[in-house]
Amino acid sequence: MAEQDILSENQYRGCRLCPRMCGADRALRPGFCSGTDRVKVARAALHKWEEPCISGPDPEGPGGSGTVFFSGCTLRCRFCQNYTVSHENFGREISAARLADIFLRLQSQGAYNINLVTPTHYLPSIVRALDTAGDRLQIPVAVNCGGYERTQVIEALAGYIDIWMPDLKYFDPGLSSAYSAAPDYFAHASRAVAKMVELAGPPVIDSRGLMRSGVIIRHLVLPGARKDSIRLLRWMKENLPPGGYYLSLLSQYTPAYQAVGHPQLGRRITTYEYESVVNAALDLGLDTGYMQKKSSAREEYTPPFDLEGVEE
Repeated sequence: MAEQDILSENQYRGCRLCPRMCGADRALRPGFCSGTDRVKVARAALHKWEEPCISGPDPEGPGGSGTVFFSGCTLRCRFCQNYTVSHENFGREISAARLADIFLRLQSQGAYNINLVTPTHYLPSIVRALDTAGDRLQIPVAVNCGGYERTQVIEALAGYIDIWMPDLKYFDPGLSSAYSAAPDYFAHASRAVAKMVELAGPPVIDSRGLMRSGVIIRHLVLPGARKDSIRLLRWMKENLPPGGYYLSLLSQYTPAYQAVGHPQLGRRITTYEYESVVNAALDLGLDTGYMQKKSSAREEYTPPFDLEGVEE
């Protein structure tokens, strides 16, 4: 299949959308991601608990991020808090036309942006939906992903995506292999994040404090992995342009799903672990962005997956 067809729905017949390049004919069987050739969504609603420049500065006020959670995942991390969606593939199949209607409905409800969560394996259908919405959709479109992306796909999305919110999870291939079955995670994620920063340019913030375009690199500090976190920070300092992105350091790790009872992942992070990563970021001059309070593991970060906004 030619690379120029990478966002065509023909991609579902021999899928190469993510670095796993599994080649599945998703019209016949799901890929590694559990996705078929029909887009599947678990929730589509306003979300108040993203970074303030995404959800808005007032969590009690109107608006929010128009968040669409897609079922399945190309990584399926064993500690995922959204495991009912990522691992168990909960959701409902809908058409691309229905997805376009969902985008426009979220906009009419006051969404500040359309926030596509783990969308990679459904990008051909999403692009079709964005084309259907066309000029009627006048708010930024964001990709909220695990960072495990192909640069060719990112380049193909340049005309569609305003905001990138990738995770940068691991530096050590041993960790990425053990926790996400992706020993090549950093090799791909580092190139992908650099490409996002290149394409989006420095963050653009409007008069309300909302991001119009740019990149937010998220990193969740994992138990026992603070040194790996610091290696990632050093890589960002050495390889990404100053002022070219926001950094969001997350302390909200809570053992879930396959992490419960795991010898390394089965506990919360300590104050020392998180603060040592925060201090390393500050020492490196990576002080533009967000750093969570240690007490930030709250129920709001994991919304209920009940098909809200999906059913007509």
